[in-house]
Amino acid sequence: MNKNDKKYKAFKKINLENRTWPNKEITTPPRWCSVDLRDGNQALINPMSIEQKTKLYKMLVEIGFKEIEIGFPSASKVEYDFLRKLIDEDLIPDDVHIQVLCQARSHLIAKTFEAMKGAKNVIFHIYNSTSTSQRKIVFKKSKQEIIDLILLGIDEVKKHKENFDGNMILEYSPESFTGTELEFSKEICDAVVQRYNPSKDEKVIINLPATVELSTPNIYADMIEWMSTNLNQRDKIILSAHAHNDRGCAIASTELSLLAGTQRVEGTLLGNGERTGNVDIMVLAMNLYTQGIWPNLDFTNLNEIEETLKECTEIETHIRHPYIGSLVYTAFSGSHQDAIKKGMLYQKNKKDDYWEVPYLPIDPDDVHRDYEDIIRINSQSGKGGITYILEQEYGYFLPKKMQIEFGKVMQLYSDKLDREINKEEVLDVFTKTYLEIDEKLIFISANEKLNKCNDGSICEVDLEFSIDGVQYKEAGKGNGPIDAIKKIIQARYPKKFTIIDFSSHAKEETSEAHAVSYINLQSDTNDVFGVGVDTNTNIANIKALFSAINILLKD
Repeated sequence: MNKNDKKYKAFKKINLENRTWPNKEITTPPRWCSVDLRDGNQALINPMSIEQKTKLYKMLVEIGFKEIEIGFPSASKVEYDFLRKLIDEDLIPDDVHIQVLCQARSHLIAKTFEAMKGAKNVIFHIYNSTSTSQRKIVFKKSKQEIIDLILLGIDEVKKHKENFDGNMILEYSPESFTGTELEFSKEICDAVVQRYNPSKDEKVIINLPATVELSTPNIYADMIEWMSTNLNQRDKIILSAHAHNDRGCAIASTELSLLAGTQRVEGTLLGNGERTGNVDIMVLAMNLYTQGIWPNLDFTNLNEIEETLKECTEIETHIRHPYIGSLVYTAFSGSHQDAIKKGMLYQKNKKDDYWEVPYLPIDPDDVHRDYEDIIRINSQSGKGGITYILEQEYGYFLPKKMQIEFGKVMQLYSDKLDREINKEEVLDVFTKTYLEIDEKLIFISANEKLNKCNDGSICEVDLEFSIDGVQYKEAGKGNGPIDAIKKIIQARYPKKFTIIDFSSHAKEETSEAHAVSYINLQSDTNDVFGVGVDTNTNIANIKALFSAINILLKD
């Protein structure tokens, strides 16, 4: 783009003295209205068929939406037939309001009421564009002419409502509200409410859409608070927000609007809509959930929801989309992985239920995501993620010092491949590093006295082993079986080595329990670990010692 500071004008700030919204907090969920079947559908390359719309509609009902905008019945046969299908096949629960959109034109209003016949609960959503640019460029009409246009539409709605047997709520949208002078927005909304003349128990929805997002979220909030404060008959109005995402701030704008006075939110799942899309109701609802507020929408089955949306809209979900993307519960960074690993252990052992895991604002299990997907390994990963996989997937609990050693092994492996490493590869590298190595020193057997030995007591062991193909069967004594074995081997082994540490733990397998042993050896030139696995703990210790010695012999 070319530098041109004369081409665009900054949005003017709102003169709102003593604004209150910055000091408020969201404590309850708004009324939700899904517009996936209308606003979302009209933004698709291939609009949904009746079958697709029906499938998506049923999912919206299952999630818990009580207000669903199903389309523009006067605009096309598909839209008309879809509404008739819902009514004729009794697919609308008694507590769900079907919302229909209609321009303020008499023949379209008549057609819409025809399509609504037999519905129990309907929101009739009527609109006209009010913005400065639309009045000047598109309609070439004065403010009064724009007001007169919508009032004629309201009169038509009232006339047809008299013959409508169901319950009906009126919704009015001054389309392109964000591009309309606030004083004029108030004037036309007041005129609509006055002309409709709702009863005390009947409220009108005034929907204030950011049809085009033109400013920072705080200015949208200022506009909402100004309208909420200045509208006439405010007690007869449900204030609604409908934000688009042209500046990438639709979620922030909507959340701030809830602080500023809106009681209702229109949006779509995953933000599908015209241009850069609508506000994402799923993200808004999950944001509330992470703050301890039940949103009245259930997104437990996010995987199924994603599949249905993909099937109906033919749109792929971005891998980083909040809450639902395939990688949002995944960490590649080593420090992140280590923090998650420690957080998961802490969460498992703590007494209260509050979720406290670093880098994971939500428990993936709440949305049916698997813990195995949390840790992923690539060249940016460290010992934390590798340790997590070995522990959670394969039952190897490496000593902390060994975690560092094996972390370096995996780093070299991933650097060489320059791609993500799967969990099976982690196990394979671990096995080849410690359990399936080229052996100069081979353990063959140890006598039964071994099982009667205790560490710290004088122990006699008969050991059968080979070095470079030469077989030996020798006896030795030591302070415990490991010390006795060390003395036997050291007599034949060319390098001096010291046992720094050893540990073991049980490893449950599908068929039988195994013991896993880890031994840390130090020689003049190296410091290494060995690993042994066996159904017998003492034999596992011996195998770990042989593993470590063979690794020393490689140097």
